Amino acid sequence: MSELDFGGKTVLVVGGSSGIGNGIAHGFLSRGADVHVWGTRASADDYDAADGSDLSGLHYSCVDVADHAAIEAHQPDFDSLDVLVLSQGVVRYRQEEFERPGWDYVMGVNIDSVMACASKFKPLLAESNGAIIIVSSISGMQANIGNPAYAASKAAAISLTKTLGQAWARDGIRVNGLAPGLVPTKLTTITTENEKRMKGALRAIPLRRAGTPEDMAGVALFLASPLAAYVQGQTIIADGGLSL
Repeated sequence: MSELDFGGKTVLVVGGSSGIGNGIAHGFLSRGADVHVWGTRASADDYDAADGSDLSGLHYSCVDVADHAAIEAHQPDFDSLDVLVLSQGVVRYRQEEFERPGWDYVMGVNIDSVMACASKFKPLLAESNGAIIIVSSISGMQANIGNPAYAASKAAAISLTKTLGQAWARDGIRVNGLAPGLVPTKLTTITTENEKRMKGALRAIPLRRAGTPEDMAGVALFLASPLAAYVQGQTIIADGGLSL
């Protein structure tokens, strides 16, 4: 049996309704896992493939992680969990993150809800000796001139990965992270749909291409697999060399 075979495993991808999270969800699905995803829309039918959403074969639940009460109240339709992927994320442009409402909203989703979701499912993950994968960003490792909350929240996610990796190892839970570079999603359209900005971005990437959700899925599959059995508290950068 392949060490990347997740048959019989249950996976939850928070933020798995589109973008990177959706790519990761399908990566696990294609390798046999029973995959659940959370999103913010009322039902799976409310998502459009044009937005990078493919919910076929996935179990969908509407949980708005900006609302911590909703996280606490949600009753999952599974009684065991092997892998928890925390891929939720928002950004606010036009200087909105420099003001309190924008700052609070981004921090609430990008870091507060990450801890809330991890804590909610810790007991199930301890039972299964499971794995958590926290999706951050290379923005958490460098300045981001227009998005202070996004950068700060992603830096916090990287630090949280280290801390939970140390604290929860004794419970048999492996905690690691993934820091994507430029991946075309709803959050990056300000760059990817602007020809001049996109050309400049690609020039800065040694591999000369943007990443894909499938690229990110490969890293997540590795981190959740026995191949990474001795990897703990680490965040793997997957950015085509952009941060070099």
